[in-house]
Amino acid sequence: METKELAAAIEAILFAAGYPIEIIKLMETLGCEKDQFEDAIGILGEKYGVDSGVRLIYLDGKYQLCTSEKQLDRVREALGIRRGGNLSRASLEVLAVIAYNQPTTRSFIEQVRGVDCTYTVSSLLEKGLIEVCGKLDAPGRPSLYKTSSDFLRVFGLSSVHDLPPFEVYDENGQVTVKPL
Repeated sequence: METKELAAAIEAILFAAGYPIEIIKLMETLGCEKDQFEDAIGILGEKYGVDSGVRLIYLDGKYQLCTSEKQLDRVREALGIRRGGNLSRASLEVLAVIAYNQPTTRSFIEQVRGVDCTYTVSSLLEKGLIEVCGKLDAPGRPSLYKTSSDFLRVFGLSSVHDLPPFEVYDENGQVTVKPL
């Protein structure tokens, strides 16, 4: 398959899906090699550049087509989509604990925060910002949580490795707290 044809096929799949598709799945489906795939993605990257109403984004080994930030308000207005509500401080704290310690359990989150977080975890699951990724091999088999592809997209990250470094201990091994 020629590079332009491969780019068109990738574009069609990403457009139809509406959610991030793994690179490996795209390559297997289209029967292409990594270098061919990268050339085709390069074509799409140029096509959906800065001035486009659509963006090609990379999310932790996956690609997705989405609306550019510049056009987001127009799309919402045209389609009657309400703007998502802001996240509460508790939600942001729980997201931070999960993002930096994933996969993790609700009891660990509660231990870090010092309060019950059942509602907050449920709310983040409902919003699609976190997901269950398994069960801990411990009594009660508690669920393990991790951030989702939507978390990466919402916060403008390609992977959790793009999070800013989080250092909580000083050179003496003591927990450090910086005032806001």
